[in-house]
Amino acid sequence: MVLVGENPIEVGKLSYEKRGQKSTSSFIYSDSWLRNPDQFALSPDLPLIYGYQFHSGRGLDESAFFSCFLDIEPDGWGKMVIQRDFAKQRKDGVTNIKVATLLDDFDDLMSISDFSRIGAIRLRDSSGIFQRQADHKRQTPPLIELPLLLRAIKAIEENQETAKDLEYLRGVGTSLGGLRPKCSIIDTNGNLSIGKFPSVGDTRSIVHGEVLALYLAQRCGIDAASSKVIDSGGVPVALIKRFDRDGLRRYMYLSANSLLQAKSHQQYCYEDIASLIRAISPRAKNDLGQLWRRMVFNILINNVDDHLKNHGFLHTTGNQWALAPAFDLNPFPDKARSLKTWISQESGDFASLEKALAISRSFELSLKEAQIILSEMKSACASWKSLARDLRMSVQDIDQYAPAFEYYEP
Repeated sequence: MVLVGENPIEVGKLSYEKRGQKSTSSFIYSDSWLRNPDQFALSPDLPLIYGYQFHSGRGLDESAFFSCFLDIEPDGWGKMVIQRDFAKQRKDGVTNIKVATLLDDFDDLMSISDFSRIGAIRLRDSSGIFQRQADHKRQTPPLIELPLLLRAIKAIEENQETAKDLEYLRGVGTSLGGLRPKCSIIDTNGNLSIGKFPSVGDTRSIVHGEVLALYLAQRCGIDAASSKVIDSGGVPVALIKRFDRDGLRRYMYLSANSLLQAKSHQQYCYEDIASLIRAISPRAKNDLGQLWRRMVFNILINNVDDHLKNHGFLHTTGNQWALAPAFDLNPFPDKARSLKTWISQESGDFASLEKALAISRSFELSLKEAQIILSEMKSACASWKSLARDLRMSVQDIDQYAPAFEYYEP
């Protein structure tokens, strides 16, 4: 059963079937949801209609789920934790999953803590359980348990994890996307947050780099996720507040990838996201201006990982969605300056401020307005070294990050 919200409202029923390499999911909206005055489609590929709707995954790299469920599926780090945990349980003979089976999309989807799952979607099975509960009592660990999280994560990265390490990360270490080690955590104010950790292979402080970028984004007039660097026994950890939560309230979230129904073989650009905003946002002018700033900011700090899943939207009312705060902003000093999401279909992946200015009208900005904003953003980004020192970034890290912030238009 699929539900939404902090006080779960039934939306419909999700089913999953796997035969050989082919997996299929089906979904049917509940009559009560289709009659609900607050109804909305969970994603564009699930229109509000009666009857079953189907989606197939025809290969190992293609999910069997509709977009809204794909957005809450783990990937990268989360899947690795799930797979290691499953393998350990199978080896020790404690898993309830049939020995002959391999993990599939459904197992990934259900191996997530309901409390920390992205957005407002809730899942309930026939036993009334919202998720496969971890053995420890707390749904999400508090900040005081950070040393235990660091130990478990380091053990996994070094292929030395124990059953206890995996049990500790079960659910809470699998709810989030991305390749780097991370975990859901409760901060000192009781807010659900994301803890992002150093990786054993890091040659610079990625933790400091991301928080620096989020602070700079705010100075550039960008609505960005709240963050800070905290110290745990001499190890820096990025603590980023979840913007899809307000206390107990849960906000429905979809990525730009889902709302655009993006195809993996097609290239998308910021003008595509701008067209989407004009169609679905109740505050389109504001969101268009925000999107232009984010495009420019990614150029200024050389964030080469600005793909469509790193742009998100929060549900407002009906079938309207507003641009979510910026997140996953990372300077890449060791990468050639480029963009995953192109400026326009004509620009290619070239990260050019000149080309960004040239299409400002697509974001309801005059050229003069855009030039003023760009000048202000350049001035804000010029203070990056001072801000880096405030964040206690080492001199070596500051030197290493310098190429990312030194933008020169050919």
